[in-house]
Amino acid sequence: MSYRTLEVWRLAREASVAIHKMTLTKLPKFEMYEERSQIRRSAKSIRANIVEGYGRRCYKLEFIKHLVYAHASCDETTDHLETLFETGSLADETLYGQLLAKLDLLGRKISRFIDSVEAGHRSPK
Repeated sequence: MSYRTLEVWRLAREASVAIHKMTLTKLPKFEMYEERSQIRRSAKSIRANIVEGYGRRCYKLEFIKHLVYAHASCDETTDHLETLFETGSLADETLYGQLLAKLDLLGRKISRFIDSVEAGHRSPK
């Protein structure tokens, strides 16, 4: 079994790719070294922490710790997205809504996954 089979990882991958593409086409140039790089890093951190946690899944507390980090990075990404929209750097309201919904779903799925790991942790083989 691989981390690639996890729904939360697949959703995190979709979100990070969508955020990355948005930063390439929808943001003004002056955001290159400000919010653009911050939101990319936080979006990529979500999936990276899921992968790292999965790699340590034999150790319940380590697994949960990295899932909590992934959830925090999801919240951080949401905050960066909201900042971009509120300041007018991201003017596409439809895209903003789609990305916000994607991150909201991902955050809820990560929370449920953490609950699941806490309640019935078994090391997948």
